[in-house]
Amino acid sequence: MAEKAKQQQESPRETPVEFIASLAAVLVTGLFIITFVMQAFEIPSSSMEDTLLIGDHVFVNRGQFAPRTKWIGPLMPYREIHRGDIVVFVSPAEPGLYVVKRIMGIPGDRLHLRDSVVYRNGEKLDEPYVMHKIQDYNPYRDNFPAVPPDRYGVTPEWQVLQRANIQGNDLVVPEDSYFAMGDNRDVSYDSRFWGFIPKANVIGRPMFIYWSFVTPPNQYQLRGAGDRLGFLAHTVLHFFDETRWRRSFKVVR
Repeated sequence: MAEKAKQQQESPRETPVEFIASLAAVLVTGLFIITFVMQAFEIPSSSMEDTLLIGDHVFVNRGQFAPRTKWIGPLMPYREIHRGDIVVFVSPAEPGLYVVKRIMGIPGDRLHLRDSVVYRNGEKLDEPYVMHKIQDYNPYRDNFPAVPPDRYGVTPEWQVLQRANIQGNDLVVPEDSYFAMGDNRDVSYDSRFWGFIPKANVIGRPMFIYWSFVTPPNQYQLRGAGDRLGFLAHTVLHFFDETRWRRSFKVVR
């Protein structure tokens, strides 16, 4: 026993240099993941309810849809964007604004809506994730693109580009572009109003919700430092009772 205790006492310990090297490796790995693989986003609007709620915090896979590179390609599960994918992208209508929507059309697809129902390449889609919470009628939104876009909050650029890509009753998605809509279909400000998403604007795909907090919709319009500090204090005080624990680590589909 004495000999065994002596061997344990003489076992090599980690030197300060080795500790610093290990810490540096962890930091570099974390920086690599944050820079090239994952990024955290917070959902600010109700346009993707009930798939994503206001106050959901998600990790986004930045690498999956990125251009393939020789030095990292074998390590990343690259693939093309598919119909039905939920993606985060930079808004074509407001540079610098990050938006999350569901991809409804990829290059070459022909799309139209009739009475809020989506038809893609002549086929009526079954969309169990879609919500209709307002139950109002908007002829342009619900029968896209059959109704002229003026007078419905459509960007001027999209009014011109939309006409150039209509064939018959359908809108045709051009090369290196995507057409997206929100799951909360009646309130979503999406491709129907500002147009196609350029492939270069795509950031990545939300993987899972790491935290969800009951957040008032107007929180994202707060501008003053006092308002932000007030909301921070509210979050700290109500972290446990207003966190949606059941949504933690929920996979986004």
